[in-house]
Amino acid sequence: MKLNLQLFGRAYEVRKASIQKNGAVKAKLYSNYAKEIYLAAKKGAPEIESNIALKRMVDKAKKEQVPQDIIKRAIDKAKGAGGEDYEVVTYEGFGPGASTLIIRTLTDNVNRTVGMVRAAFNKVHKSLGVTNSVSYNYDYLGVISFKYDDEEKIFNLLLEEGIEPIDFESEDGEVIISVNPSDQNKVKDILEKNLGEIDYELDEVGMFAKDKVTLTGEDLETFNKLYKMLDEIDDVTDIYHNVLL
Repeated sequence: MKLNLQLFGRAYEVRKASIQKNGAVKAKLYSNYAKEIYLAAKKGAPEIESNIALKRMVDKAKKEQVPQDIIKRAIDKAKGAGGEDYEVVTYEGFGPGASTLIIRTLTDNVNRTVGMVRAAFNKVHKSLGVTNSVSYNYDYLGVISFKYDDEEKIFNLLLEEGIEPIDFESEDGEVIISVNPSDQNKVKDILEKNLGEIDYELDEVGMFAKDKVTLTGEDLETFNKLYKMLDEIDDVTDIYHNVLL
């Protein structure tokens, strides 16, 4: 089968530079991964080899150079009785101009978290929205990218295994694949089985804006201030937005 990239087009702007991730401060990065690893271990078996979600999360943590002792402590904690009861809570909000934000949190105290998120918006005179007031303009996707010079081989491998990408791009030797989030781990298993170990440039499951907006002047300053305040909240793990930076 001949690959026709024109069938897919550039529906999603997916580049590392287009996704602002949390964890600029190492302490928060480590804390976020510890929570994510604990949650993955708690939901399934607290053993890396028998829990694919846990294995993938640990692999990502190692790539981000999270110390082994932090990973081990998080898994050991999940093996014990009781412990924190973390849950994922997502908030949607309106920033300056036509900007919007989706804030993913991992918290053991929803009242504390929503109070801090709301306070950040209030400080710049912006507001949180109700469920789906923003997210309808985003796509929930699993996205991976890696260096490989034979995009047709990759595309055919996925089709042979019953995976039909939502979007598939190849540019400057980098393959970018967007799939249903439930297929993310399966896609990686297929690729690694056929290609061996892969150094992923991007490995994300998240919300991707369908359209981007450009902010300038005071609006851009306000957006950056809001983003910084949200990023400094310990419970916030990811911030998605539609601003072209």
